[in-house]
Amino acid sequence: MANLARIEDRPTPPQVYSWRVYVNALIATFAAIMIGYDSAFIGTSISLTSFKTEFDLLEKSTSELDLISANIVSMYQAGCFFGSIFGYPIGYFYGRKFGLMIAGAVFCVGAALQVSASSHTGLGIMYGGRVIVGLGIGVASNLAPIYVAEIAPPAIRGRLVGMYEMCWQIGGVIGFWINYGVTEHIASSHKQWIIAFAVQLIPGGLLLIGTPLMTESPRFLVTRDRNGQALRNLSYLRNLPHDAPYIVQEFSEIEAAVAHERSLAGAGFFGPVKTVMADTKLIQRLLLGISLFAWQNATGINAINYYSPTVFKSIGITGSSTSLLTTGVFGLIKLVCAMVWLLYLVDQLGRRNLLMIGSAGGAVCMYYIGAYIAVADPASHSTKTVDAGGKSAVAFFYLWTIFYSPSWNGTPWVVGAEIFPQHVRTFTQACMAAGNWLFAFLIARFTPQMFTSMGYGVYLFFASLMVVSVFFVFFFVPETKQVPLERMDELFAPDVKAWNAHAIVTGRMKDHYQDAEQGKVVRDRSPELKSEEEQVERVTYSE
Repeated sequence: MANLARIEDRPTPPQVYSWRVYVNALIATFAAIMIGYDSAFIGTSISLTSFKTEFDLLEKSTSELDLISANIVSMYQAGCFFGSIFGYPIGYFYGRKFGLMIAGAVFCVGAALQVSASSHTGLGIMYGGRVIVGLGIGVASNLAPIYVAEIAPPAIRGRLVGMYEMCWQIGGVIGFWINYGVTEHIASSHKQWIIAFAVQLIPGGLLLIGTPLMTESPRFLVTRDRNGQALRNLSYLRNLPHDAPYIVQEFSEIEAAVAHERSLAGAGFFGPVKTVMADTKLIQRLLLGISLFAWQNATGINAINYYSPTVFKSIGITGSSTSLLTTGVFGLIKLVCAMVWLLYLVDQLGRRNLLMIGSAGGAVCMYYIGAYIAVADPASHSTKTVDAGGKSAVAFFYLWTIFYSPSWNGTPWVVGAEIFPQHVRTFTQACMAAGNWLFAFLIARFTPQMFTSMGYGVYLFFASLMVVSVFFVFFFVPETKQVPLERMDELFAPDVKAWNAHAIVTGRMKDHYQDAEQGKVVRDRSPELKSEEEQVERVTYSE
C-alpha cells in the first residue's frame, strides 16, 4: 500500500498546506494537459477520412501520404526541441510565471493557425501551426515542473510534481478518446476533424488566462536579487506572516542555497553551462541522462503514440471506429500504470530494476506481435472480425503498455533530476528535454516509412533495441533510490560499478549512521547542503 501521508522535514504549521500552493501548482500543470493532449490526438486525427478528404490526401500514393503524415506530426517535435532550449533563457531572464505565460500564448497562436487550415489554405498553415505549438510546449515542458518543485513545501513536493505527470496522462487520454467520440457521433465532414484540433485551445487558453493569477517562484526572485518580493511571495504561498518562524527559516535556507550555488557555478546565465562543460564527470552524466531518452524512444512508444491507427491496422484491426476505440483503451492503461508507478513502484522497486524489467517484458511482447504479423499477415487477409491470433496480438500490445508505462514512461526524468546537483540542474534539464524531443522527432519523422518498408520488422526492430537497453542499464545506470543528493558523486566514482554502486554507497551510509549513533561521528549538515538535498526534484516527463 502506498504511503500517502506527509513526511515533514520539520514541524510545519497546517496553514502551509493551504489551497494557495495547490492552485498555483494546478495552473502550471495545465501545461502538462496540453502536452499530453497534443501528443495523443494528432495521429488519430490525421487518419480520419474527413481530414484526408479536406486536404486531397485520398488520391496520394502510399509514399506521398507517409511523407505528409510524418511532416504534420514531426514538425511538432521540431518545435518542441527548440522550445525546450529557449525555455532555459526565458526562465532565467523572465521567470517561471511569465515564461509559462509566453508558452501559453505561443501555443494558442499555433493552435489557432491549425484550426484555420482548410482545403482553401492547404497544409502550409497546418505545418506552421504545428511548429509554433511545439515551441510553446517545449518552453512549458521545461518551466512547469521546475516552477511546481520550487513553490512546493518539501512534504508535498512529490505529490505536486506528480500532478504534472497525472495531467500529462489525462491530456493523453482525452486526446485518444476525442477522435473516437467525433467518429461515433459526427458525420464525416470538416467539422468532424476540426473539433479535435480546436480542443487544443482549451488547456492552452486556461494556462494563458491562469498564469497572471500565479505567484512567481520565491526562489527565482532570490536568484534575481529581488529578495523583498521573494519574501512576500513566500509568505503568501505558505499562508503565514513574513516574520513567522517557519517563513524566516525557509527563506534563510533559500538565500543560503542560492549563495552556495553561485559559489559553485558562478553568477550569471552562463555559470551552470561553464560548470558542466568544464567537468568531465558532469558531461558523462549529462550524456547518460540524454541517452536514457534515446532508449525510451527505442521502446517504440512515440511510434505508437503518434501513429496508433497504423499500429493497430498492422495487427489486423480494421475500421476507424474500432481502431480508435482500441487506441483509447491504450491511453487508459497508460494512465492507470502511471499512477501505480508514481504512488508505489518507483520508490519500492527502484529506477534501475524498473527500467530493466520494462525492457525485458516489453521486448517479449514486441517479438510476439512481430511473429504473429509475419505468420498470419493480417494486412493481406483483412476481415471485419479479429480472429483469435489477432486478439492475442492486441492482448500482447496491452501487456507491452503495462511493462512500458511504469518503467520507461517517467523513470528517465527521475534519474535525470537526481544525478545532477542543484546548481546546474536547470541547465541539464533543458538539455535532457531537448534530447527527449529530438529523439521523438526522429521516430515521428520516419515511422510511416518504416511501417511501409519494414512491415512486421518494425516490431522486431524495437524489440531488439529493448533487449540491448537491458544491458545498457545494467552496465551504465546506477540505482539512485534512497541516496542523498550530496552523496550522488559516490555512485559514479571510479572504484564502483553501476551494478554494485548502490549497495556500496548505502553500505557506507549505514556504517556512517551507526558510527554517529555510537558517538564516533558528529554530523552537522550545513544549511547549504541541507537545502540542496531537500530540493531534489522528481521531474517526470513522458510520452
